[in-house]
Amino acid sequence: MSNIKALNWRYATKKFDNTKMLPDEKIEILKHTFNLTATSYGLQPLKMVIIANKELQKELRTYSYNQQQVDTASHVLVICIEKEVDENFIKDYFKREKHIRETPEKITKPFEEFLVGDFKAKAKEEIEAWAINQAYLALGTLLTVCATEEIDACPMEGFEPEKYDIALNLDARNLKSVLVLPVGYRAEDDMFSKFKKVRRPLEEVIIEVD
Repeated sequence: MSNIKALNWRYATKKFDNTKMLPDEKIEILKHTFNLTATSYGLQPLKMVIIANKELQKELRTYSYNQQQVDTASHVLVICIEKEVDENFIKDYFKREKHIRETPEKITKPFEEFLVGDFKAKAKEEIEAWAINQAYLALGTLLTVCATEEIDACPMEGFEPEKYDIALNLDARNLKSVLVLPVGYRAEDDMFSKFKKVRRPLEEVIIEVD
């Protein structure tokens, strides 16, 4: 599909066909998509949990205001933020950069020291808000790739993060859940798939400066 055709095809799926599972190759695409998404400074303060356990999905539905997408989906993706983005986390990034790019330390060191100092000066709440912004960047990238791959998806903020964290044992991994993305194939009787898109006219949302 062309990108625009794919974006017109996609919608926030309200009911999935629970008899259809995404093949492994589609899940691999979503894994790589998540890992390749843009993040501020390239720090990737995120991890993604992929759930295909139907019993667990049923449990998570109860922590998602009983939204049926969670347990009818093929898989549920949970985008999480790192609870600690500290000096060690930042230094690990620069170690990877030096290993992969073979960048001399004299080039990377000034920026590394700047970031370490900048994050030390930030309040914990400020760093968490920054990390959450990165989760939304990842969500946008995932939704676009889902559309081009004809994977149905439903981005969700309506869930109880604390209960997800307990059910998925995220605290032990130093993570907090932020966003939920059920993925799979739309049910034939999901009436929302037939609705026309409601968008503001292009000339109202685009400002061109010559």
